[in-house]
Amino acid sequence: MRAAVLPGASVTPSGIRMSLEPWIGVVGVSHRYGDRLALSDVSITIPAGTIFGLLGPNGGGKTTLFRLLSTLLPLQTGSIQIGGLDVRTQPGLVRHQIGVTFQAPSVDVQLTVRENLACQGHLYGLSGPTLRDRIDELTDRLELSDRRHDRVGTLSGGLQRRVEIAKCLLHRPSVLLLDEPTTGLDPRIRQSLWQTLAGLVTADGLTVLVTTHLLDEAERCHHLAILDRGRIVATGTPADLRATVGGDCITITPTDAALEHDLRTALGGTIQVLDGSLRIERTAGHDLLREIMLQFGPRVQSITLGRPTLEDVFIHHTGRRLLDVDESPDNSTRGRQRR
Repeated sequence: MRAAVLPGASVTPSGIRMSLEPWIGVVGVSHRYGDRLALSDVSITIPAGTIFGLLGPNGGGKTTLFRLLSTLLPLQTGSIQIGGLDVRTQPGLVRHQIGVTFQAPSVDVQLTVRENLACQGHLYGLSGPTLRDRIDELTDRLELSDRRHDRVGTLSGGLQRRVEIAKCLLHRPSVLLLDEPTTGLDPRIRQSLWQTLAGLVTADGLTVLVTTHLLDEAERCHHLAILDRGRIVATGTPADLRATVGGDCITITPTDAALEHDLRTALGGTIQVLDGSLRIERTAGHDLLREIMLQFGPRVQSITLGRPTLEDVFIHHTGRRLLDVDESPDNSTRGRQRR
């Protein structure tokens, strides 16, 4: 299977597509649900043949942006192009170039794997030997060949997700959009699914966009955009994003409320307060930890030192933890959008 090649792209001798321009371009996109702002002036660039992650808490705007990219919501402000096609003016062509897997399952559990794939293929005008060959190819590649005639309802959650991915690859799209694809799966199955995605990118040059709030999944992406309350707060590779945090991260659980003030007076610099804990970013954090314990040891219930993580990046830019509940428009309208 090879990804479709559109105008504005070329193919290397190995068959991998190389885009002459960003494969997905989002420029100045804002979106409202009535008076509530779900996205605010969002701009991102996604290169071809990469896994790009939208990382953020529930309600941060990921699902709204995902629905705009998949043409399920009309653009209000800004522009989106996928493979040189305009989402606003060419939605029909865009839909032939994207494969979409939603967080909610779309497989029919009463049908077999082959029947599910055949139904999907018919929606794209595929039939006869062409459809049979594509079903056989995809079930082989996604390790479903021995389950083609099994009812999907008898499969594990991980195998059902593989059927979902096979469905959206039948028409050979150039872009794969995945909304929280590993929700409800155990860690072993999640790892296997991500290995499958990486293999598709390497073998076929697919461009994959995935939404997630899981830090270990975000680390697997080539590039990330961190969304919070409808705004992009940071973009880059996971390593580049971690490097934006000022050195080591020290987290202190104090025994008294006055410790924050006394630390600020003694040490200077910025101290963040999160859920009753004190958080300090500093180079040579081990030296600072020693100083804190020498001066304030009896007032410290616990103290930890670590290298920056992606959650530290989120805290650095927002002052909040990634998994804090956010009742923003994207979250509060999710149920209504699906009906």
